[in-house]
Amino acid sequence: MSQTPPPHSLHTSVLIIGAGPAGYTAAIYAARASLSPILVAGPQPGGQLMITTDVENYPGFADVIQGPWLMEQMEAQATHVGARVVHDLITEVDFSRRPFTCRGDSGDVYTANAVIIATGAQARWLGLDSERHLQGRGVSACATCDGFFFRGKTVAVIGGGNTAVEEALFLTHHADRVILVHRRDALRAEKILQARLFAHPKIEVIWNSTLEEIVGGGAPETVVGLRLHDLRSDTRRLLPVDGVFIAIGHTPTTMVFAGHVDMDAEGYIRTLPGSTRTTVHGVFAAGDVQDKVFRQAVTAAGTGCMAALEAEKFLAEHPGMGSFAAEQGKIGALDQIPSHSS
Repeated sequence: MSQTPPPHSLHTSVLIIGAGPAGYTAAIYAARASLSPILVAGPQPGGQLMITTDVENYPGFADVIQGPWLMEQMEAQATHVGARVVHDLITEVDFSRRPFTCRGDSGDVYTANAVIIATGAQARWLGLDSERHLQGRGVSACATCDGFFFRGKTVAVIGGGNTAVEEALFLTHHADRVILVHRRDALRAEKILQARLFAHPKIEVIWNSTLEEIVGGGAPETVVGLRLHDLRSDTRRLLPVDGVFIAIGHTPTTMVFAGHVDMDAEGYIRTLPGSTRTTVHGVFAAGDVQDKVFRQAVTAAGTGCMAALEAEKFLAEHPGMGSFAAEQGKIGALDQIPSHSS
């Protein structure tokens, strides 16, 4: 009978948690700074781009590229310059003393003088089988990413908050017709956004309706319609559309860090404006885990670069690492991070 190998203890100057554009970029910069970073990839290396097919808005590629391919290239670049990628999931952290300690699902323990959190955020989905089946083939959760592919077509947006209204307004730049489907008889979005939505000639709203099924057709199969349930009349109908955007919000992947770094009411890690610094000296946050506004691969990569450069500077200023208790007194300014910062 094979025995489970004993857990390992690994130490690094910089531990990067998360393997999306932010994490890989941080790893590239940290490795090039000779910091020998370890990147713990988590359950879905590559993040949301692993379920994104065509990517046209990442700089440097004239032709359409595939999201999974882009993530493979980022990982290959990170390892090529000296980063170590470990396939594990961080389940516990201790930022109360240095070196910081993180424990993996494998049982392995990671210690580091600085930590970069880049665990990203996940789009909220409805949980329909047809939604999963047609993701990347007409089903999307990002109008900025995929709206271009629906030029001159009819699309639907599911939701009723700020995200849904903003997605619908953005899609009018591409689609000929945008249909917002909401389960209630009033929107939850800000009034100024509602006014813009109702005034737009390309947008119509279907009230009191839920999405029961996304219908596919053709070869290759793509979205051709939505099966809607009218909650008031208890009737069902098929709405022909070319695509559907699920806009019911995002959830940052920050549960393991709760109580260890400061977060806003939605669970996004709060960082100092213009920085990736958190309320714990030596812990940085990059990408969608601290950005609820832009949520783009290129902005995530940008903050990953920032986090690595800030971590490098932090380590240079604290060569002996000293006593963590002595450092706590310097956090004061970060304690004043405004709640709206991302």
